[in-house]
Amino acid sequence: MKLVFFTHPPFLAISSMTRYASWLVDDMKRRGHEVQIWTPAPLVQIWTPAPLFYRLPVPVRLKKWMGYIDQYVMFPLQVKWRLVRQPLDTLYVFADHALGPWVPLVAKRPHVVHCHDFLAQDSALGRIPHNPVSQTGRLYQRYIRNGFSQARAFIAISRKTKEDLMHVVDASSRCEVVYNGVNPRFQPTADVPAQRELLGRELGIDLSRGFVMHVGVNTWYKNRQGVLAAYEAWQLSRAPESGEPAEAAALPLLMIGPPPPEGLADIHARMSSTADVHFLSAVSDEQLAALYGAATVFLFPSIAEGFGWPIVEAMASGCPVITTGEAPMTEVAGSAAVLIPVSTLQDTEDPAPWSTPWAARAGAALAQVANLSPAERQAMVARGLAQARHFDSAKALDRIEAIYASLLERIRAR
Repeated sequence: MKLVFFTHPPFLAISSMTRYASWLVDDMKRRGHEVQIWTPAPLVQIWTPAPLFYRLPVPVRLKKWMGYIDQYVMFPLQVKWRLVRQPLDTLYVFADHALGPWVPLVAKRPHVVHCHDFLAQDSALGRIPHNPVSQTGRLYQRYIRNGFSQARAFIAISRKTKEDLMHVVDASSRCEVVYNGVNPRFQPTADVPAQRELLGRELGIDLSRGFVMHVGVNTWYKNRQGVLAAYEAWQLSRAPESGEPAEAAALPLLMIGPPPPEGLADIHARMSSTADVHFLSAVSDEQLAALYGAATVFLFPSIAEGFGWPIVEAMASGCPVITTGEAPMTEVAGSAAVLIPVSTLQDTEDPAPWSTPWAARAGAALAQVANLSPAERQAMVARGLAQARHFDSAKALDRIEAIYASLLERIRAR
């Protein structure tokens, strides 16, 4: 097959979408397909305009507008020129529905749009009151929506994502669901104590007793403040009358992701357990896999997701998971995780978020998993490993390849 992938420009540094696009592109190349990438970055095998306007020495507040000119004025002009010489049996693959403004460029050619979360769209449409969007933001999302609405084929990463797409576009008969596949590098650790000792030396943190772990960026739906609130509630439960073993509650919390913004840093500074919380923003892929395998528990209280890749990564690594009891987290975790409610707007805005009923329940879940007996922990890990096997990367890519082929076959049959 001849495949052209549209991806986000590198200067936007959208790591999750870059990883997803690489997952698709690298495998399709390995399978022998002719692959091109069209996006703003002049590299070998990548056809794209350079970020001309984005590189201009303008104030930071104008940078995104310069990026918009590169993406939505310059790039489409060059795509139109390039399309003249493209074979008609080429399939155009959009790695993210947020690339919608480019869909009309190939609307009359074979194409497919991969769909992730629709949180930006739902926020712009006023469906998420606690994430208000500016007027320009609403116009931008409408521009994206008007673009991908012209697509004739979609692939959603979860049933929840497909449902959310249906709220925007009537595409039930044009959308397939293919769950993300977990990278095979995520495997259980053979010698957990040794792994903790090694990681502790690398990171300069005492991890010998284990640790609580979270992976996520600073977007509102990742609920990083909820992670801090749950952890602090657990730490405060160490009062003698609580019956909580002090040594279990003293496990450090590792927050894997970018440095905390001002609001999150303020919450962190007011915690009694400040010294036990570590924000790690320079973790390599190898260290991330090792951390999953060495963690005592993975806490993932997202308010919403498109899929929830870290849940599968943790389970595949033999780490017990606590996550939110709503889709798509429940689709991914199945019955293998401890489920907690979704935190509310009041929970996240409370000046002492660890004092809320939600934090108490989440903190109790941390205590529950940290205090599992060896047999109970082994059983939970086994359930997680079995659940993770549902997200086999090779099988997911087989399915995606078959969908690509069927879309081209329909065109040839006309």
